[in-house]
Amino acid sequence: MAWSNIRSQGLSWLIVGPFAIVLAFPFYWMLTTALKTNGDLYNVANVPFKFTTTQGDPEGHSPTLRHVTYIFHHTHYVRWLENTAFVGALVVVITLVLAVPAGYALARLSGRFGQSVGVGIFLTYLVPPTLLFLPLSRVISKLGLEDRLWSLVLVYPSFTIPFSTWLLMGFFRTIPLELEDAALIDGCSRLKALWRVIFPISLPGILTVVIFTFSLCVNDFVYAISFISNSANRTLSVGVPTDLIRGDVFFWQSLMAATLIPSIPLALLYNSFLNRFIEGFTGGAFR
Repeated sequence: MAWSNIRSQGLSWLIVGPFAIVLAFPFYWMLTTALKTNGDLYNVANVPFKFTTTQGDPEGHSPTLRHVTYIFHHTHYVRWLENTAFVGALVVVITLVLAVPAGYALARLSGRFGQSVGVGIFLTYLVPPTLLFLPLSRVISKLGLEDRLWSLVLVYPSFTIPFSTWLLMGFFRTIPLELEDAALIDGCSRLKALWRVIFPISLPGILTVVIFTFSLCVNDFVYAISFISNSANRTLSVGVPTDLIRGDVFFWQSLMAATLIPSIPLALLYNSFLNRFIEGFTGGAFR
């Protein structure tokens, strides 16, 4: 029995190990690059595995935190992080407030009408952002929101709400209607039944919407660069490539450090809630 367990675990590690190395390698590459001096970075013999002293390098020895401290003291990097968190948090709240009741209502609509509405909502998500940002820029101009973060808060739900509604609709359909009926018989109102029975069961789907929505806000580039021109008001996805690439020179250490710092908490977040995330995406596949 012991030998069988060892063989089973060894086989699992043999399969998972290469995938783990491949997935972890970009983080390693970003970390080592962020800690190199310019002279050390451009020495092909030292890329990507070595740190050595470069004679005559004005930046000194590697590894060094010079390029990491640069983005915090000489750029608006901290402000970009704050802007991204601000926009992402507001868009997540707006998306949940609108998508959760809409998804539940559509899930309980029977017949072709409910299914057609759900498919129509999902199709709006498939419209490319490159087609939408032109008319939306007109709307932003009319509202006087140019170069303000509120323009992104207004625009992002246009593509987070449709997909989130469609996702939650499929998830709510997997919840037996008998649970609500039992809660109503026990004296709960419709809203109380939703709050105490349906929403706790729906936590994996709701959590999936939160992660999906926040990730879209962090990764968006088209809308953020179209509506925001002031460097201090930019989000992370636009500020890093536009302000850290000076002229035609790519300062890879600062770019890698600016990319690595927010990617670590996002990776930990995905890893912590991976099971619920997968359950939320696949919850509507069985009905």
